[in-house]
Amino acid sequence: MDYFLCVIGMVFIMEGLPYLVFPEKLKIYLIKISTLPENTLRVMGIGAIALGLILLYFGRR
Repeated sequence: MDYFLCVIGMVFIMEGLPYLVFPEKLKIYLIKISTLPENTLRVMGIGAIALGLILLYFGRR
């Protein structure tokens, strides 16, 4: 459970960094994302999940 909490904490840190470092550029980026078609966002989501699973596989090996 401690390892899980550390991983969740790292996810929050990585998710929060762009908001801290580049808040003005992040607003522009989010507006651009909102104009993308839903299928494109789904493909990006599937790619991110696949990459995460690959990293987990090699990290736990």
